[in-house]
Amino acid sequence: MKTLSIVLNTILICVLVSILATMGLPNNDVMAAEGIQAPAESTTTCDSSRTVHVSGTAVVNVTPDRVLIQLGVQSNGRTPQLTEAVNSATVYRVIQAIKKLGIEEKDIVTDRYVINPIYDDYDSLTIEGYRIYNMVAVTLRDISKVNDVLISALNAGANQVVNVEFYLSDLRKYRDQARELAVIAAGEKASDLAEAAGAEAGCVLSINENTWSYFSGGYWGRNNNLWTQNTVQNIPSSGGSGDSSEFGPVNLGMISVRAEVKISYSLY
Repeated sequence: MKTLSIVLNTILICVLVSILATMGLPNNDVMAAEGIQAPAESTTTCDSSRTVHVSGTAVVNVTPDRVLIQLGVQSNGRTPQLTEAVNSATVYRVIQAIKKLGIEEKDIVTDRYVINPIYDDYDSLTIEGYRIYNMVAVTLRDISKVNDVLISALNAGANQVVNVEFYLSDLRKYRDQARELAVIAAGEKASDLAEAAGAEAGCVLSINENTWSYFSGGYWGRNNNLWTQNTVQNIPSSGGSGDSSEFGPVNLGMISVRAEVKISYSLY
């Protein structure tokens, strides 16, 4: 029985082959004879011997949603102990005044603690007293409280406003947008230049991003590039209206997120 099954299967296969041979299958020779071209393999090549090099720049202007305020507390005294006590008491009052505005403790930090002797005069070695400098840094998640924080802190004993800096909590999102727009700008420029020269821009050969940063704040150089990479703060003028800003002495302005790329395209 097993032998019979094998024989029958062999016969069926032969019959099927004969039918297919009778019907005829297309091949390259037949297709060529009938004027039908076989589909060519898809190939993508870039001719790097003819190129166009362009740059693209884009700027995305965004309203900031975070503020860093740095306040200085400077205290003088006859002895280090007295000076430190006065300074600590003042810093405590400043922090408490800020907390009363609803600012969370995690957003208030002290920084830059410096104590220096005060001499009788420039060339003297006689110490008349001591000076302590301490800084309180406040992060505001509600930017409408800038003016209230400044006034409350100064009334509580802070005697310096070191820095007020607006920034973005989601900078990456806008940097990606700026990069995309910069690449589009470069592509449009390449097409225009190629067309003017009687050619067409082809595939991309190389892409380079001009990475740079502009730091607009940080009196002591702290937090460099923390949130200001590729950003420039633009403060609009009041237009001569004389109206005070809702943020008091500080204008909110806009954060400009900038991206610049250099791209090489092939020409054909």
